[in-house]
Amino acid sequence: MPRPKRLLPAAMLALLCALASPTARAQLVQEHPEPPAASWRSATLSEYRAHLQDLQKLTAACAGARTAETCDPAKVGPDDEVPWGAAGQKRVVRFSWLRVLLERAQHPDDAVKAKGATPPPLNPGEPDDKPEPVATTSQLLDDAQDRLADDIDQAAAAASPLPPHPQERAVLNQVLTGREFRNLKQAAQGPTPAERISNWIYRAFDWLSRQQTHAAWVGRTLVWGFLTLVGVGLIWGLLQMERRWRIRLVPDADRPAPSAASARDWQLWLNDARDAAARSQWREAIHFLYWASISRLESKKLWPADRARTPREYLALVAPDDPRKSGLGALTREFEWTWYGGRPAAESDYHRADELASALFDSGGQPR
Repeated sequence: MPRPKRLLPAAMLALLCALASPTARAQLVQEHPEPPAASWRSATLSEYRAHLQDLQKLTAACAGARTAETCDPAKVGPDDEVPWGAAGQKRVVRFSWLRVLLERAQHPDDAVKAKGATPPPLNPGEPDDKPEPVATTSQLLDDAQDRLADDIDQAAAAASPLPPHPQERAVLNQVLTGREFRNLKQAAQGPTPAERISNWIYRAFDWLSRQQTHAAWVGRTLVWGFLTLVGVGLIWGLLQMERRWRIRLVPDADRPAPSAASARDWQLWLNDARDAAARSQWREAIHFLYWASISRLESKKLWPADRARTPREYLALVAPDDPRKSGLGALTREFEWTWYGGRPAAESDYHRADELASALFDSGGQPR
């Protein structure tokens, strides 16, 4: 039901003022006794609406005449117990606020208004910056009529059946028959495995927290144990990283990959270079000479087999004090100038590259 608009606090204030003296309190109890706590009647929604309409007429008559006959609280009648909400549920609608208001309305506004009185704060315990003035009885009667009208509308809405919404239901059924909803199954009874694990972890931490209240060493053990596990994990990870890098730098003991230069014998590369030179294809000849040299050095386990390296990366793998580094550097420059640089290759370029490659084939490593 809608809440009254400042009606109940002001009405209660008037009642407290009227009951301030023992004589007035005894007289009010004698003339207009309060109904007992369980004085309500079971009513249907239609009976409840009819009762509200009668109360609305009674309040309007009281507001117009303001006499003891028109404002008699006994005419309010008992409270109503009406069905509300789900099937079988009921609620009691009380009209004690209206009885107090009708009792107050039997007197003029100036007679019941306490001098300098202010209504109690809406939120007890919280000071009001600007206290609101006390509403007069005439204003409270107007508010009571508005409240009763709202109650009548709400009761009528509760009595009207809900629309069936056939179009919405048809759309919902069409959605539920879709492919994504075909394999839906009812949730299994009991917790899922993930929930069991979560509950076990929760119970474990709960047990540890209870133990910590009795023994301080439990908390310190948990902290140091966690730090130890983190340290061990970091050390293990660093060792694994170092092992992988060490494996990459050690030459492969097995047969090289098919894409590696050493997968093809260096003498085959050299034969291809001489065949290209016989056809005066100097650029291709220098190309084959370079890869013959790389295959020769790679077969001697100078570096791990990997065809994905660039010529400069092959050169960087040779130690600075290795006597073959200068020869490989000169051959690399010849190869890059003719193969990647686009410089036309001549017979002299091929013979110079052949001398550098022959020097790399010797064990000494120096050009002849």
